[in-house]
Amino acid sequence: MSTHMRAPRLFILGALADGGPMHGHKIRAAAQVDRVELWADIKPGSLYGALRRMADEGVVEVVRTEQEGNLPARTVYGITDKGRAELVSVIRSVLADTKLRPDPIQLVLLHGDEIGPDELRTAAQQRRDSYAAQLDFWRNLRAEAEPYLTRLEAIAFDHTLMRLETEVSWHDRLLAVLADTAEQT
Repeated sequence: MSTHMRAPRLFILGALADGGPMHGHKIRAAAQVDRVELWADIKPGSLYGALRRMADEGVVEVVRTEQEGNLPARTVYGITDKGRAELVSVIRSVLADTKLRPDPIQLVLLHGDEIGPDELRTAAQQRRDSYAAQLDFWRNLRAEAEPYLTRLEAIAFDHTLMRLETEVSWHDRLLAVLADTAEQT
């Protein structure tokens, strides 16, 4: 199962295992509160379709339908025994996946002459600035969340921060090499 497919399943199964039966809107709200789109390749709106597919597969089941006032009826889902087994399997799969994902920037550097040194330097600077802005965003988000974080949530933040710090540092090195190359020509 691809990383792209594992993340929504992991989130939904984990939410149902931790929080008990709930309707799709509540799962989506939990995803928005947790800002899950920042942590994984999950769009909160895609959770409804994933829930229906997972019900067809038997990893979640319809527990009941409820309606409050004039709101539309909502289907409440619960995790099945098969779903709990899959949750454990997906957790183990994610933990075992240490494959470093290729970054096409490496190919760009092999063919950077095609766009010229000025455009390459400008693009590299823009990438660096984008990573630096993301780093600032995550540092601020972590500072806001700090009082509420468990130790494992804090270390999850650190993982993202360290990855962004590495990107900024690598781009600084790239920019230094590009500047040296420009001076030598």
